[in-house]
Amino acid sequence: MGTAFAVVLVFVGCCSNVVSLELLVREFPGCGNIVTFAQFILIALEGFIFETKLGRKKPAIPVSNYVIMVTMFFTVSVINNYALNFNIAMPLHMIFRSGSLIANMILGIIILKKRYSASKYLSIVLVSTGIFICTIMSAKQVHDVSSDGSEKQGLYAFMRWLIGIAMLTFALLMSARMGIFQETLYKQYGKHSKEALFYNHCLPLPGFLLLSTDIYNHCILFSQSTPVLVPVVGLTMPIMWLYLLINVITQYVCIRGVFILTTECTSLTVTLVVTLRKFLSLIFSILYFQNPFTTWHWVGTAVVFMGTLLYTEVWSSMQAALPGAKVKAKKAE
Repeated sequence: MGTAFAVVLVFVGCCSNVVSLELLVREFPGCGNIVTFAQFILIALEGFIFETKLGRKKPAIPVSNYVIMVTMFFTVSVINNYALNFNIAMPLHMIFRSGSLIANMILGIIILKKRYSASKYLSIVLVSTGIFICTIMSAKQVHDVSSDGSEKQGLYAFMRWLIGIAMLTFALLMSARMGIFQETLYKQYGKHSKEALFYNHCLPLPGFLLLSTDIYNHCILFSQSTPVLVPVVGLTMPIMWLYLLINVITQYVCIRGVFILTTECTSLTVTLVVTLRKFLSLIFSILYFQNPFTTWHWVGTAVVFMGTLLYTEVWSSMQAALPGAKVKAKKAE
């Protein structure tokens, strides 16, 4: 599978996944648990069949390490989805999660004792500033909307929003910690991305028993949604189940695309593709769903992605690739 095919999978899968997720949460804001459960079931089933050969293949990395990774992965997935229940708009949700560079750098400095170039630190300042602008403006919107009701209702809405922001912050740091832990595992045991993908989705499945009541309630709500005729197949099914099916399939396509891309391209190319995909998803979400997005939101978004591109040193790579760059390098030597 070539690079172009992987890029298509990432853009089509991930962008479609964002659209289907928003269709779900707009109707039922608290449906994050059933969405996550469905995604985990499909990916775990595919991995059990094709990666573990129906359980006959032993893992290259000890399962005890996967248990630690899975605990963090499960926590991040559930909290990120559940944060949508706390007055967190989808654009802010996507922008906030784009701050993974900040969390990774901070924990890299603290845990791995890493040191970075001046451009890396500048990129972190840009990303932090962009997220700060968008967060403040979203807070203002929550306050403006809540001011239409009583002062008590307004305070309650704002407090729920603060809880959502705290959840996103915790999930961001936990995700960065998981990345560092995974990096150390790969250095010790070698890269086994498909194996990690399977165990990250298989081992957490018993944990969904704690969420079984919520999942069951949403199953009932989904079943009571408006029935629609599925094209090609010719079957009629509730529209929320159709949205969930689309979400699960596109999530699988998205993850597979990223995996293929990591085997075909450098990490720089992967980061750039994922960044551009996030930006495209954000623009589509704003335009198609008519989410509230002010001029300051646009400024904050632009700063976030400028910082991300600076972090990946895209500009330096482009300059190095220009004709004559190698000649200048030789003269400098």
